[in-house]
Amino acid sequence: MNKNIENFFNKQEDLIENLSKKIINNLLEAINKNAKASLLVSGGSTPKPLFKKLSLYDIAWEKVNIALVDERWVDSSNKDSNEKLVKSFLLTNFAKKAKFISMYQENKDIESAQKSCSDIYKNELFPFDVIILGMGADGHTASLFPNNEKLTESFESKDTLCICMTPSDAPHNRMSLTKKAILSANNIYLHFEGKEKQDVYKKVKDGVSVYDMPVASILNQDEKKVEVYYL
Repeated sequence: MNKNIENFFNKQEDLIENLSKKIINNLLEAINKNAKASLLVSGGSTPKPLFKKLSLYDIAWEKVNIALVDERWVDSSNKDSNEKLVKSFLLTNFAKKAKFISMYQENKDIESAQKSCSDIYKNELFPFDVIILGMGADGHTASLFPNNEKLTESFESKDTLCICMTPSDAPHNRMSLTKKAILSANNIYLHFEGKEKQDVYKKVKDGVSVYDMPVASILNQDEKKVEVYYL
């Protein structure tokens, strides 16, 4: 089994300091090598302090494209929009110079947007330099929810980067990166906080069905190492 890199912290500020430096270094390396970089992030409350910290680094953000790992299929002005959150907390300060690539496509139903979303991500962002994943208390990551009817497709799909998902226990249809798309990234980080999620992480490490806890499909594989930052 792939041995991931674990980074445990007792203080949030120490976690944010260390993780933000790693991400910025990854972006600088990509810019130096390719004259551009891509950063894909997750929504939720956990990454807000990280976003604020990243925005304070004075790098060539105009060469960085930022996008989402997954998105609720709602307008970007909606309070539940991950795009709204990222623009509010990450695309500020120095990072306001970065270009944001929307996953949500206005006036398109989610089923018909799946292919165009994949095309946009392939043309504008691929190859992915950095992906920051979160993890839910139910073991989901991105919008790959436990025992979802489209999980098998999201795990096995080879020719699409994005897949539309309908969660059974959460509001809104979602667009999500597929497993293959996530694992294609040059640098993959998993960031979570709190005892409840530590317990989930332990279950995943001990061995669990990828259908019961889809984050296991990313952590328990041999293709890519994942760097885990948690407290």
